[in-house]
Formats: sequence, C-alpha cells, structure tokens
Amino acid sequence: MSSHREAPEISKDPVADGTDVYAFRNPNRPDNVVLIANFLPLQQPNGGPNFYEFGDDVLYKIKVSNRNDHEAAITYEFKFTTEVKGESFLYNTGPIESVDSPNWNRPQFYTVTQVKDGRRRVIADRLPTPPVNVGTRSTGDYAALAQQATHVRRGRRFFAGQRADAFHVDLGSIFDLGALRPFNENHLLPLANMDGINSVQSYNVHSIALEVPISELTRDGSTPTRVNARKSVIGVWATASRRRGRTWNPSRGAYDGTGPWVQVSRLANPLFNEVIVPMGEKDRWNAVAPAQDAPFRKYVQKPELAGLLPVLYPDVFPNLAAYDKPRADLDAILMTGIPSGVVPGFQNYTGPNPADLLRLNVAIPPLQPGDEGYSNFGVVGGDLSGFPNGRRIDDEVVAIELRAVAGVTIPLVDPTYEPDGAAGALTDGTENTNADLLDDFPFLGLPGGGYQTVPGTTTAEPTNPGGGQGSAAQR
Repeated sequence: MSSHREAPEISKDPVADGTDVYAFRNPNRPDNVVLIANFLPLQQPNGGPNFYEFGDDVLYKIKVSNRNDHEAAITYEFKFTTEVKGESFLYNTGPIESVDSPNWNRPQFYTVTQVKDGRRRVIADRLPTPPVNVGTRSTGDYAALAQQATHVRRGRRFFAGQRADAFHVDLGSIFDLGALRPFNENHLLPLANMDGINSVQSYNVHSIALEVPISELTRDGSTPTRVNARKSVIGVWATASRRRGRTWNPSRGAYDGTGPWVQVSRLANPLFNEVIVPMGEKDRWNAVAPAQDAPFRKYVQKPELAGLLPVLYPDVFPNLAAYDKPRADLDAILMTGIPSGVVPGFQNYTGPNPADLLRLNVAIPPLQPGDEGYSNFGVVGGDLSGFPNGRRIDDEVVAIELRAVAGVTIPLVDPTYEPDGAAGALTDGTENTNADLLDDFPFLGLPGGGYQTVPGTTTAEPTNPGGGQGSAAQR
C-alpha cells in the first residue's frame, strides 16, 4: 500500500502511522495549494464501541521545504484533545446531528500551530472534528457533519477527521510473491488472469487537510508563474511524533508523556518505504528527516523490485534484466526531482542531494477530470499537473510506479535503452472503488458507515498454481 503498515514498528502503532500524503493546486482556487496527510490505516467502519480517532499523545505535522535544502521552512503542527462526557460505554447516546451535539460522548478538538522562520504562532484553535460515521441512526447526515467540521480561518481551510481511503491496490496479490492478477499467466507460479481486487475498498482513514495560499509556502512570499524558476518548487512531507518517555497514570487511566518529541513516522512519495526500503531499514527510515536520506539512495538506484520482476515473470522483461546501470531515472523522480530539459515544460528539481520529498511545482496550472490534457497518469501521461508533480488524490500512483520501476522512464535519462513491451502495460488491475471523491476541499470521499458496511468473505483454502483446489490434507 502507499504506506499502510509499511514498517514493523509503526504497524504496531496505527494512530501514528501515516498512510498517504497529497499536495496539489486546488483547481477551484488555483492560487491555493491543498496539503493532505492521512493516518490510521485500514479502519473498519464498524469498529465500535471504541471507534478510531487521532491520538492526543501524537504530534502530527505537515512540513514544507522551499529553499532547496530539504529542511522544513514551514511546519504546520496539529495537536488533538479528546473530551469524554457522561458515564455511558457508548460513543453516542442518540443521533449526532451537529458537531456540538450533547449525544456525542467523545468529541475531539485540535489546534494548528504554524512554525515559520523559527517563529511559532497558533493559526487556528479548538477546531472541532466530526464524529466517525457510526451509522444511519447515529450519523445519518454525515455530509452535513463533515461540512460543519470544515473550517475557514483567514483564507486558510482546515479539516481533520475520518474519510474514505482513496488509495487502491491489490494487496492480496502483490504480497503473495509479487503477483499482478491481470498477468497471472505469466507469473513464475501461474494462475488464470483476472481483474485486480482493491484490498482497501470500504476502509477508512483519518485525514488532516489544509488549504493555504501559494504565497504562504514560497520562499519569497510570491505566487510564481515561471515553471523553470527554482523558487517555483516546494517539497512536502508529513510526520508523526511521540514523547520519548511514556508512563501509565492510574489516576487518569491514561499514559503521560515525558521528554522531547521523537519522530516515529514520516511519508512523502507513495510506496517509498513500502517497496524501496528493505525490511531491516524501514523503522530507521521512519525516524530520520529527508535531508538524511543519503544512505537510502542505493535502494532507489538499484531497487529490489526491478530485479524481482524478470525472475517472477520469466522472459517478459529481458531488457530490464540486462540493464545494470544505476537507476538515474528513479533517482530523479524520487530523490532529487526532475531537472529542466528532461521533460519538456517541466521541472521539480530541488538540488543534487537526495531526499524523499513530494515535490510540487506551483507554477504549473492545475488540471482536473474533464479538462483537456488531464490524465490520472500524471507526467508520464502527458499531464504535468499530476504525479510526480506533487500528488493528486486520483493519480494512478501504483501503476505509474510499477511502470517506472519496470523501465518505462529509463529513456528519459538513457536514450539507448528500449523498455520491454510489457513495462508500459503494468497495472495491478484495480480502480478506486471506494467512496466518490468530492469536487472541492477536503476532496476525499465521505467515510463508510458502520451500519452500512457489509463485511467481505474469506477462505483459508489454498489454490494450487495450476488452478485446482488443494487436497484435503493441505486444507
């Protein structure tokens, strides 16, 4: 997944586990940038009575670099406070018709602090989140509740709360020995070809969404219009931190944190820690800043997945198997940004030092579905306003990155290379079958409700590579 349970330690701490980061110009207000960071992966909507919520003991941050040094010039800190009302075991004791409903026994509020040029200032205080989508009786008009929790303060928009996960991927197949269901017949252990299955369908996440003017994010306070200007590019990432020490306070029935905040999770480019960083390095990667990414560069320049594809799909990727040069294309896409002259009319370069950042060129006009030239394959589809120029919510990042790893982007830096025919067709076969995206802020779809959710089916019966069911002894 983009970054759902991507490292051993953070998978044990879902409230601090970042799942996706998005950064794009708002096509409805093109002088503004939307920044979104999602946390708490794979939420079952029916997970009561203790439904999902942000952690009061976690400090969530969205960071922006604008000086090509990969350091945070601007940080937005989000700190949550939960209030417990009444003596009921229930999340709510009646319909929740507003965010200040007396029937909601566990409302949550947050404060947003901006840190810029070393100065801290609170830019929004005690903003209410919406409740989770409990179900038809409890949160019947969820769209209205979410709208009440969308706040405007001095030209900025804020939202923090539960949303439908918009990421889609076939986890069940990909992590079953690197299989892609549409190409099952070509796998080392073949099965019949079939459509991909979206493993994230019906799951929710908790989102922190922020919309601010472009001029608030650039180094000189301008709204750049020159694509080739270095000041037009910003780098974005999100982190979650916990106190260094934690002790149980029996009088409060809760943990008390002590000591400095320590980063336990971070995220920028989708799938970076998931499929690029090896297992033994994943937790260390989560703990360091992008400016410290030099030790991880070797995994980008020679990714394990690029070596596995020719093994898992024999005779399908002969050119990729023979290519032994460092992957300068992936290095540019993920670690430095793409310099001017590689893709006509585009650059998001932030300097030669490696850092995993979601790089957005704010001088490139935004496109949305229905616009001429729009493609949810982003830059590789000819749409310069999409991934890896930032990341829009509907960008097909799994297919884009599969094809890049398989070699379709190598000719950008090495014209002598000819990609294998299959490289440009790779996909996991899934579509976003979660809730429909919204047309405006906060863009992510409404979360699935607990009452409305129908759990899926499961079977433990193995399937043989030839397609038959396993024997009784195997079962």
